[in-house]
Amino acid sequence: MKNKALILLIILFGIVITFYFIKHQSSPRIATVGAPVPDIELTDTQGKKLKLSELKGSVAFVNFWASWCPPCIDEIPSVEVLYRYLSGNSNFKMITILYQDDENRVSRYMQQQGYTFPLYHDPDGFAAKRFGITGVPETFIIDKKGTLRKKVVGPLEWDSPPVIEAFLNLINE
Repeated sequence: MKNKALILLIILFGIVITFYFIKHQSSPRIATVGAPVPDIELTDTQGKKLKLSELKGSVAFVNFWASWCPPCIDEIPSVEVLYRYLSGNSNFKMITILYQDDENRVSRYMQQQGYTFPLYHDPDGFAAKRFGITGVPETFIIDKKGTLRKKVVGPLEWDSPPVIEAFLNLINE
């Protein structure tokens, strides 16, 4: 009887350990400040694909937003100004990602407003999951080595002089 209980205990322990390792191996790594960002692949509105790993050597601005989000709509003009100011610098890349929104409606909205920044979609929410999005807007600043340097939750005036100076400093590192 003792042997059966011991064998059952060993089998149960083995099952628990197996499930633990399966769970932790299949959990995707979420973007964390100070760590390399997950290498996700995105598709822009013209169907062009981009992997984040391709941006090494450039500072990347990754912004999740939606047209149904009032703080996002308030923030977007400053995103456009930042894009126009830094888009000529080959060491700066901007990626804006739609979060649970209609790509066609947003494309029309951007055209009406004269916005020119790059727009990517995330139809299955994979990018949002990998970045650990809790809401929008959320922005991630990635350095030239592919390390997440800053996460900003909520809107920010991206065209303010201190912010632009911080980007220029990061670009010149």
